[in-house]
Amino acid sequence: MRDLAPMARFGALVASDLRDVTSDAGALDSAGFWAVAVDFEGRTVCARFGDVRRVPQDAAGTAARAAGWRGPHPAAWTSSMDRQAYEAGVRTIRRRIATGEVYQVNLCRVLAATLPAGTDPDIDALGAALALGNPAPYAGTIRLPAHGVEIATASPELFLSRDGRTVESRPIKGTARTVDAFLPKDEAENVMIVDLVRNDLGRVCATGSVTVPALCAVEAHPGLVHLVSTVRGELRPEAGWPQLLAAAFPPGSVTGAPKSTALRVIGELETAPRGPYCGAVGWVDADRGTAALAVGIRTFWIDRDAGGDPELRFGTGAGITWGSDPAGEWAETELKAARLLAVASDVHEASGRTLR
Repeated sequence: MRDLAPMARFGALVASDLRDVTSDAGALDSAGFWAVAVDFEGRTVCARFGDVRRVPQDAAGTAARAAGWRGPHPAAWTSSMDRQAYEAGVRTIRRRIATGEVYQVNLCRVLAATLPAGTDPDIDALGAALALGNPAPYAGTIRLPAHGVEIATASPELFLSRDGRTVESRPIKGTARTVDAFLPKDEAENVMIVDLVRNDLGRVCATGSVTVPALCAVEAHPGLVHLVSTVRGELRPEAGWPQLLAAAFPPGSVTGAPKSTALRVIGELETAPRGPYCGAVGWVDADRGTAALAVGIRTFWIDRDAGGDPELRFGTGAGITWGSDPAGEWAETELKAARLLAVASDVHEASGRTLR
């Protein structure tokens, strides 16, 4: 493996000169610029960088970085759950909803593909390919090979932002190809998760400060549309990053309601750890009191511990409610994955690469 220098990239912000790495979220309340990656299962990596600069974004430079990416063959992808198993999981969740055990569960599967033999993958090159083929508002790359973190996300979803004591979350629930294709269950699912996020933030925000400035707003993204809501509050004086993450993590939009029950059902039904998928990926500027952590959806990561050639992994899922149709939910996971897998496999025209 090449000696890839540690770095992080979030839009025009590029961080280098690694100074410190810790699993202690309390460090985010200290000083400096931190890249943050939290696995769905809770593993936390906070990396402080000494050099952070704004680099002008231009298509030529991004394309030059993307040229270094060589993805897996499109047919190489395998899934932790096949269609039959996934649809069976949807039916199981609906039965549990019918008994009142749970109201909504996000059911996910993890896709994996071995990267071509002899390649020396650079996650920053994949991040550039995603920027060309699937631009996203919370896109980011964290490259820390020595610490087992190589993540490129094209996330459209804000988990937590901070500006001083103001904290905001923008949960996404409801996905369709077009606005006309939204179903009644999409809006119901969104409202349910907004209530959950309000409750999460209410645990660390001042009484009466949690509001919902936007409910079920429509956002267009490459190849699909989402329903997005905004939840905002003012942190209590004693609440820092450890308290905020303890209250809000994992993100409600990728767990379910009630969250504790949904997590138990996820543990019973899903057959592979989610890792960075559905976790948190982003940055914290402790000096300025600002931050943006994305929900780790539309996210790839490199696994070098599987033995043999490194694997590229990617997660996809759907929120299951009583109104869910098993075949429709499987189709939603396919819709969410299709464009991203094409970019990562180097077969998408918008990435500016040669079609295979």
